Amino acid sequence: MCDFESPVVLDELATAATPSATTPPPASAQAASLSVPQPSPSVSSPSQTQATSMASQPQPNGASPEPDTSRPVDRLLELRLLHQYTTSTCKTLLTNSPATHDIWQKAVPDMAFRGKTYLADAMLSVAALHLRSQEPTDKALVQASHAYAASALAAYVETLNNGITADNAEALFLTASLIAFQATAQRIFIKDDTETTGNNGASRYTTPMAWFHAFQGVKTVVATSWQWIRNSNIVQAVIDSQPSFQLDLNPLGPNSFFGHLLEGLDDELANESKDKVNATSQGYFHAVSVLNWAHKNPFPPAALAFPASVSRRFVEVVDEKRPRSLAILACFFALLKRMDSVWWLEDVTRREVMGLVSLFESGSPWWRHLEWPVRIALWNGGTITSDVWGVDYEKEAESNTGTGDTMVSHIELFSRLTSNPQATASMSAQAELELMAVPLD
Repeated sequence: MCDFESPVVLDELATAATPSATTPPPASAQAASLSVPQPSPSVSSPSQTQATSMASQPQPNGASPEPDTSRPVDRLLELRLLHQYTTSTCKTLLTNSPATHDIWQKAVPDMAFRGKTYLADAMLSVAALHLRSQEPTDKALVQASHAYAASALAAYVETLNNGITADNAEALFLTASLIAFQATAQRIFIKDDTETTGNNGASRYTTPMAWFHAFQGVKTVVATSWQWIRNSNIVQAVIDSQPSFQLDLNPLGPNSFFGHLLEGLDDELANESKDKVNATSQGYFHAVSVLNWAHKNPFPPAALAFPASVSRRFVEVVDEKRPRSLAILACFFALLKRMDSVWWLEDVTRREVMGLVSLFESGSPWWRHLEWPVRIALWNGGTITSDVWGVDYEKEAESNTGTGDTMVSHIELFSRLTSNPQATASMSAQAELELMAVPLD
């Protein structure tokens, strides 16, 4: 099951969407153990006043086909968003090579203009979010960010349901990446992302499940379409731009900074149903291993591998609000502190860490495990020193010069096993744990 179908993923977009016919059920031909995503019940295609389409611009002398009247054009807004994306927004997607910069700035718009309207809408939605961060009171931008996101998701899901092909695989991969980006950026606009509890109307922090659902959705799309995108220069450039994958799967070793998060795990597993013990244990171990890897990595965006690479079982225990999973999640958000200057991650560490801390009762034994993320969240001293961070990641990078495993090799394994009906559940689970796919470069 692909996590884009979760109603949490882009729930805020529902306010900009008008009810429409539901998308047909997914086709079953794409992968043996993967189902293509369905749209959230709360998200539908934008109304006539909400979304625009580059493809429906007026043509001279009526020589071209009739425009799509269901999506009238606000040309100035659309041109404004396109300009914003190509001149500014594309540069904020954490590219770390000229090749990937050119992909997001040039190849993505070019592909969108060749009939991939879902990619165009995803691109414009992100641009609208970027402008909205600079002009939060502009209601037109608020509406545009919602409408384009809803339109992109609806068309994207419909295309997936109709089947992934050699013609659309690249565009679907890039759209999935931008949808994950949307889900991440959307969080900064939910100033009161709370749920009401009790009779007194008190509000309570809610976990950012949309991050996980969207990033996990990218992982599924990549595995399902791998036979078509594996030889794509565009996809290869995006994947190869990521740091090499050197994951130590022994998070209890002497050099494990976050090993303390696994203390008392046997007691928790003793109360776990037998059919979930292994998946829960492996999910925790893998999550902590990813934290250790990102913590030592000199490339700050490496931390974004966490929501994409953790297992589905780990996502489930986060949704259950288990204390251990919340402490691990707090450490993940602390790792994002090095990217406070990025507009779509601005203040995310303080907001999410302190929100997660609020879920723990006074006197909880987990407080001592939260000391480091809280210290990082409240840090106001500029560059975080190595004694506060807990490791000199530049020296660590120099001492770890091995090539490690590439993300391509893990994607190959995951795709092979998930599409093989003979593969055992444990083999597929292990492949999922080992897959490291960072949807945003």
